[in-house]
Amino acid sequence: MSDPDITRESAVLRDGKGWMPEHDRKKLLVIVHTEVYGKRLQDLLPLLESDLRIEVAFTVAPHAFNGGTTRFLRSLGATVVSWEEAVHGSYDLALAAGSQGTEQVRAPLVRLSHGAGQMSLTRRSQLRPGEPRAPRGVTGRGYLTWSGRVVPKAVVLAHHEDLVELERWCPEALPVAEVAGDPCYDRIRRSLPLRRDYRRALGLDPGRKLVLVSLSWGERSSFSRLGAFLPRLLAELPRDEFRVAVLVHPNVWSRFGPWQVRAWLADCNRAGISVLPPETDWRQPLIAADWIIGDYGSVTLYGTMTGAPILMTHFPYWDANPQSPGVDLALTAPALSPSRPLAEQLAFAAEEYRAEAHADIAARVSSEPGRFNHNFRRLMYRVLGLGQPAYPPATEPLPLPAPLEGAVWESGHEPWGEAV
Repeated sequence: MSDPDITRESAVLRDGKGWMPEHDRKKLLVIVHTEVYGKRLQDLLPLLESDLRIEVAFTVAPHAFNGGTTRFLRSLGATVVSWEEAVHGSYDLALAAGSQGTEQVRAPLVRLSHGAGQMSLTRRSQLRPGEPRAPRGVTGRGYLTWSGRVVPKAVVLAHHEDLVELERWCPEALPVAEVAGDPCYDRIRRSLPLRRDYRRALGLDPGRKLVLVSLSWGERSSFSRLGAFLPRLLAELPRDEFRVAVLVHPNVWSRFGPWQVRAWLADCNRAGISVLPPETDWRQPLIAADWIIGDYGSVTLYGTMTGAPILMTHFPYWDANPQSPGVDLALTAPALSPSRPLAEQLAFAAEEYRAEAHADIAARVSSEPGRFNHNFRRLMYRVLGLGQPAYPPATEPLPLPAPLEGAVWESGHEPWGEAV
């Protein structure tokens, strides 16, 4: 028979009462649409640490590619509320890197981009006849408004150039726009001096060259062309000289399921190529890479920060935002040729590499280098109606990664767990 005092105490603890009066806490909701968006928002979470005035909850918003999102939040040890509970609750602030469903949330919304460079244009299928193709993301009206009103309380931009695009495509959002920089840019920038440490942690011998292959998703991705590219990775690069790691966009894992992606890439594993699981932080391998072979995506664009020569596998110029620094990269980096030896093309990319040109492209990703945490924390606390903590927020370097061997599945062992 249960003790009534224990029962009453348990109910109090489940309700969150008895710890701190409700009116002494601000409630913050982190809206996670996909694993990619979640990782973007994860960089913001240290700005909330050690502040007992704020209680944080997470929710998974509707999205076609939210498979794996719950697993990601579980890995953080996060308190996850259902989407239904989130839209019926009341919060003092909501953070999101996507737009779908955010108009339903009863909270001041701070919206930031989930990637770099506003690289793509709105899909043609989403447009009315004669309607111009605006950028996708935080400078396009379709991603910031609902029923004629601007949804976010604040729109966070990475670069001052984005203000020009916002004024063109959604001028009604200009009053709530703030240029804060790019959190991913700052973490990579802070971590560049640790390149040797990352290489050692990944298990790379001093003379071994790392080739990172980055594949995004959708029509602009090279993943659908992997059948033609895989044999070259497997046969043309000497194993005693090169190590190859393949990074597949988490949306691909979500769309097809982990078993199917692993099955498609099984020959990579057998040949000693490392296939990085979707939860891997790609930034340490990016910093460690000697070459990057990438398609038109944010990872390839962030690669301009690292000093590694880049080969472009696919440039969907018909869908590319002409104002994006990604277009500059596509016109600067050599394009992978199907007819010439891969090692020869890597050598050509190294010969053609110009650090100044890549630095100019990287500079268009963020106009506030090293200041995102400072700018964003100030904005966030202003929306919360609280004074920010009386110490400067730090930008921590990325932790040491697991060895590349740990990213390769073995017979009878599935490091990614069950399919989601």
